[in-house]
Amino acid sequence: MTSLKNDTFLRALLRQPVDYTPVWMMRQAGRYLPEYRETRARAGSFMQLCMNPELACEVTLQPLRRFPLDAAILFSDILTIPDAMGLGLSFAEGEGPRFERPLRDERSILKLAAPDPTDKLRYVLDAVSTIRRALDGTVPLIGFSGSPFTLACYMVEGRGSDDFRHLKAMLYSEPALLHRILEVNATAVTAYLNAQIEAGAQAVQIFDTWGGALTAAAFREFSLAYTERIIAGLKREHEGRRVPCIVFTKGGGQWLDAIAACGADAVGLDWTTELGAARRRIGDRVALQGNLDPNVLFGSPAAIRSEVARVLADFGPGDGHVFNLGHGISQHVDPDHAAILVDAVHSLSRRSA
Repeated sequence: MTSLKNDTFLRALLRQPVDYTPVWMMRQAGRYLPEYRETRARAGSFMQLCMNPELACEVTLQPLRRFPLDAAILFSDILTIPDAMGLGLSFAEGEGPRFERPLRDERSILKLAAPDPTDKLRYVLDAVSTIRRALDGTVPLIGFSGSPFTLACYMVEGRGSDDFRHLKAMLYSEPALLHRILEVNATAVTAYLNAQIEAGAQAVQIFDTWGGALTAAAFREFSLAYTERIIAGLKREHEGRRVPCIVFTKGGGQWLDAIAACGADAVGLDWTTELGAARRRIGDRVALQGNLDPNVLFGSPAAIRSEVARVLADFGPGDGHVFNLGHGISQHVDPDHAAILVDAVHSLSRRSA
C-alpha cells in the first residue's frame, strides 16, 4: 500500500504532536453537495449507490476534491449489517430507512445470526479497497459501523423513532431478548470492522447515535458493555501502524468517564458537551473529536470563523484534538460554508514553528 502523505488525523487520534488540528465532517459525502445528488440520481437509489463500489468511491472522494480535509470516510450506511441479516431494508424517499421484518418476537430473535462480512457485505469491503487505491495515500480512510444498541433500535422499531417504545418495552419487560440481539450485533460489528481494516480502513468509528436515549444504568448495560466487547475484539495494528478507534455517542456527555474507559483511542462529542471541560476530565486518557454545532454552518462566514475559533480555544493548546461537527452536516448547508469551516480550522490552529 502507498505510504501516507498526510497522517495528521491518525497522529491526533493517538495524541501525538501535529502541526495543526485536523478536520473531517460527519456525513461529509452527502446531499449538501450537488455532485453527490447527481451521482445518487445516476445510481437509481441510495442502496444501489452504497452497493456499487465504484460509485461509493466516487462520492467518498467528492468532498476531498472540494475541501482540504484530513480524512476520508467510507460512503456506506450503518444499516448494512441488519440488511445483511435479512430484515429487508428499504429507503422511502423523504421517509428514511424501514425494515420489512422488524424483530418483535422471540422466534425471529433466536434465529438472528451475524452475517459473514466477506460474503453478504462484500460490496462494502470492495468499496473500502477501491477507495483506498483511489486515495493513493493522500489522507487516511475511516471505516465505520453503528453500535449494537443503535442498530437494535432500528431492528426492533423497524424505522426511526421519537420514543423507541418497542425497543424500550423489550428492554424493560424481556431484557434477555434484547441482550440476544445485542450479542449477535456485537459479533457482527466486530467482524465487519475487522474486515474493513483488512480491506484498507486506517481508523474506525463506532456510531452510537441513540445511546443518549437511555438511562445511565441502561446505557452501561445495553450500549457501552457491547461497545467495549467490540473494541476488545478489534484488530488494532495493520500495515505496520496502529488503527485508532473512535466512539461517538450522541447525547453521551454525561457519561464521559465511562465512555473514555471503554478502550477507544478517541471519544467523539456532540455540541452539547463543553469541549474544555471534557478535556479536563478525560483528555489525558483519550483524544477528543468534535464538536461544532452543525447549524453554525447556516450562519455568516464571520460567525463560522468565530465559532471555529471558540471551539479551538475551548480545547486549548496541545495535542489530541480532531475537529468535527457535533453531528452530521445538514443536507441544506451551502458547500461554500463548509469550505470556510475547513479553512478556518487549518489557519486558526496552525502551530507556530
